[in-house]
Amino acid sequence: MSKVIAVLLTAVLSLAPGLVWANPDRTLDLIGHPVGYAAIAIFVVAYILVMLEEKIHLAKSKPMLLAAGLIWILVAWTYREAGADGEVEAAIRHNFLEYAELFFFLLVAMTYINAMLERGVFDQLRIWLLGKGYGYRQLFWITGTLAFCISPVADNLTTALIMCAVVMAVGRDSAAFVSLSCINIVVGANAGGAFSPFGDITTLMVWQKGILPFQDFFQLFLPAVVNFLVPATLMHFALPKGKPAQPETYDKVIRPGGLIICALFLLTIATAICFHQFLHIPPVFGMMTGLGYLKLFGFYLKRHEEYHWSESYETPPGDSSEGRGFNVFSHIARAEWDTLFFFYGVIMAVGGLGFIGYLGMISATLYGDLGPTFANVMIGVISALVDNIPVMFAVLTMNPAMPDYQWLLVTLTAGVGGSLLSIGSAAGVALMGQARGQYTFLSHLKWTPAIALGYVASIGVHLLLSG
Repeated sequence: MSKVIAVLLTAVLSLAPGLVWANPDRTLDLIGHPVGYAAIAIFVVAYILVMLEEKIHLAKSKPMLLAAGLIWILVAWTYREAGADGEVEAAIRHNFLEYAELFFFLLVAMTYINAMLERGVFDQLRIWLLGKGYGYRQLFWITGTLAFCISPVADNLTTALIMCAVVMAVGRDSAAFVSLSCINIVVGANAGGAFSPFGDITTLMVWQKGILPFQDFFQLFLPAVVNFLVPATLMHFALPKGKPAQPETYDKVIRPGGLIICALFLLTIATAICFHQFLHIPPVFGMMTGLGYLKLFGFYLKRHEEYHWSESYETPPGDSSEGRGFNVFSHIARAEWDTLFFFYGVIMAVGGLGFIGYLGMISATLYGDLGPTFANVMIGVISALVDNIPVMFAVLTMNPAMPDYQWLLVTLTAGVGGSLLSIGSAAGVALMGQARGQYTFLSHLKWTPAIALGYVASIGVHLLLSG
């Protein structure tokens, strides 16, 4: 009976993250208890609401925050009645600490990306491409390759949105070009993010957890290249020929300090790497140190811009100069707070399910009975149905005993498997909204066989290279 329950829950719980308190000596066994079933029902309902976000316009963080609270209330109340509430407190503190590391790491990265957007760094890239007069096929390869190359440093969602803005600007007269280019961008951004600890939250979590050292991720470079090139080559022949109309002249340039902020972002990443590799300090402390770099430079930049503003414009009586010039806190405020709170809710919710014991049961079925290779390949297929981030978090929660090449395999499949469907990654979902009517679920589905061929080929290359 336990194996039947495990198989049924795998499709649900493997879609959800959480780094749970490993407590094999729990006082209570709630797996077959009404509290356990109620916790599963709460989580399933909440995750259904998350998947319906685009239809019902309910922010995904709201149901998950509520679900997390309800699950732990049920568990805590049951343990309190048994006189063992100290175990629950320790489990919650452990889960919250794991989330706090993820939260501050992502917050710093989002702040830097927002600062570069405000300084016009990505606008300058778009304008440069628009002015070159490339043909549709050239732009298809340029935007896809840039998505592949930028996403290892910036996150794949931001990269995809930037490249989609270029495609929409130059291909407004060709719906076929926009559709194929968006598919290529999603595949390229997800593939590029798969071989870098900073390219996707999935790889970031594997690195922060200490499963693999920083340099090992680059063993996935060739499989990621194959994953990108195979479908891109097949789509190339379906692209329209010719060139788009020449755009109007743009005069935007990078605002003062933009390039320095780019350099500080690279320095911040280097700091996080060095903290982890040489000092054995969690990389989040390196990222927070890097936020100090940006805040100090922001202080100089703000004073500099306020000085030049006061020289150029007369300040009206009673007016304040607050808000003029560079402001780091405004970039922090524009972080993806709904996403950050969603991560909290889903980590804590699955933390509760893991504390009950369900994830250990799933791990025994998925990785024990089916074997790690088959299980890891299926993880990638599952990630096509929902965002690949919670899929990888579930694997980390189960923490199966695997050699490094298998951990690299699941890192690869969870990252690039989300490209199989447009709803499988944050990049795909975002581009469906940005290129509404031109890049759709069905237009992506038409090329799923080509993407699947790249998916299988990348797995084959990795297994071949790993021996």
